[in-house]
Amino acid sequence: MTTGTPTPTYPARPRRSRLRTFLPLGVAAWLVLEIWLLTVVAGAASGFAVFLLLVAGLVLGSVVIKRAGRRAFQNLNDALQRGGAPSGSSGSSGNGLMMLGGLLLMIPGLISDAVGLLLLVPPVQKAVGRRAERTFDRKLRAAAPGTLGDAFQQARIHHPDGKVVQGEVIRDAHDGPEDTPQDRRPPLTR
Repeated sequence: MTTGTPTPTYPARPRRSRLRTFLPLGVAAWLVLEIWLLTVVAGAASGFAVFLLLVAGLVLGSVVIKRAGRRAFQNLNDALQRGGAPSGSSGSSGNGLMMLGGLLLMIPGLISDAVGLLLLVPPVQKAVGRRAERTFDRKLRAAAPGTLGDAFQQARIHHPDGKVVQGEVIRDAHDGPEDTPQDRRPPLTR
């Protein structure tokens, strides 16, 4: 029996990306592999040897992160004293990968320790850095024009009832740096 009212059509759910689909599975497999490898090494050597390896990884990772942070801060301080932006040619380009390597060393597990140690090798850092930069540039070129600017122009207004209303900031022609704070309109409040 039909009543004459059309059946509601709901918009199709957006398709999940491959990364969002397989990332949880990959993380779970990595954790299982790390635990299995730790038990194999503990059975071959001893539990105390595995404990010492994990503590050594924690200490080495914290030293690497501290050193990379100091180097990045020193590069930033030098750039501010010169009055310019930090340059990537002074060795600061590998600080992020050094910090990532230190973080991987701090995570308990032998596979993460091996990957963290690999990221501390300068030729590997350069290769991974170049690949990451190429991937970032390719993704940025593939993005629709204006999407980044639109993201900065959008504003979210929170209402007292908890609803979020999407909005866009539109500046009037007479709003400019020459305006003083006294002649601006007061905020709209209820």
